[in-house]
Amino acid sequence: MIKGNKEKTLKKNIDLSKIPKHVAIIMDGNGRWAKKRFLPRTAGHREGVNRVKEIVEVSGDMGIKYLTIYAFSTENWNRPKDEVNYLMGLLIEFIKKELKTIIKNDVKINVLGDINRLSPILKKEIENTIELTKQNKKLVLNIALNYGGRDEIIRGIKMVFEDINNDRIDIEDINEESFKKYLYTKDQPDPDLLIRTSGEMRLSNFLIYQNAYTEFVFSDVYWPDFNTMEYYKCIKEYQNRNRRFGGL
Repeated sequence: MIKGNKEKTLKKNIDLSKIPKHVAIIMDGNGRWAKKRFLPRTAGHREGVNRVKEIVEVSGDMGIKYLTIYAFSTENWNRPKDEVNYLMGLLIEFIKKELKTIIKNDVKINVLGDINRLSPILKKEIENTIELTKQNKKLVLNIALNYGGRDEIIRGIKMVFEDINNDRIDIEDINEESFKKYLYTKDQPDPDLLIRTSGEMRLSNFLIYQNAYTEFVFSDVYWPDFNTMEYYKCIKEYQNRNRRFGGL
């Protein structure tokens, strides 16, 4: 009951006129959460999925328009094969189980990253979900999957070179703003707020170009424990910031 009252108080103190348009989250700490409880790392990943569902729902209710979650990086392939396979299977399970709810809640699914390296089954599920949700408008859920910030920039440079080579654009047309259309997040605003859980304080190759003026909030809470109340705390901290974008 005490926790419920705290959550209501935090929600009441959120300024709905200052809700971030785009929130990005590095969901960190699944393994350490499980280890602390003498459970296998897979238990942490499974519990982490429940937090994804919760935070997606809360984001939509608050009026956040874009939510980007870091699900699997290009570096994560270096993890043990069994863990990688479990994560991929968990993602397939999540998509199949939650698709009806995602459509009902008017959530549009978008993927950042190269899905060609994924299994044919997972790739097909992702493409199907993208197609079935493409008209949804309440919230865009970007899932960063087989994603790396440096890889994204190099990919963008290659696309620019190809367009210049084929006389589709002139080199003088390229600037900071026009380059954004070569990123996975094209036509989306840059993140206003980036949250990283588990106490770690680094970007880990996540949205390097887009995070130039993003506000960072680092939470000590492991991702499986990052509930609605913790989310409200991060939003409130963001709202207390003075965003100057290099000015005074």
